[in-house]
Amino acid sequence: MCEPVHGSAPDIAGQGLANRIRAVGSAALMLEHFGLSDQAARLHKAIEATTVAGILTRDVGGTASTEDVTKALIDALNS
Repeated sequence: MCEPVHGSAPDIAGQGLANRIRAVGSAALMLEHFGLSDQAARLHKAIEATTVAGILTRDVGGTASTEDVTKALIDALNS
């Protein structure tokens, strides 16, 4: 089973507070486990680009919403 250790956070559903970086990080670990290291590296690079740019949710000291972080991750993957 591959999932973020914090679970699905149903208590904050719909509030724009969930940190999707952890879910994407778990997906990268899963890809590595299945031998898809290039795809995992792309996700790790997207996470790094997003966090270095300061696009962070409140739980890690930022002000971005879940949607903001998700968009930044997608943009980083597409660049």
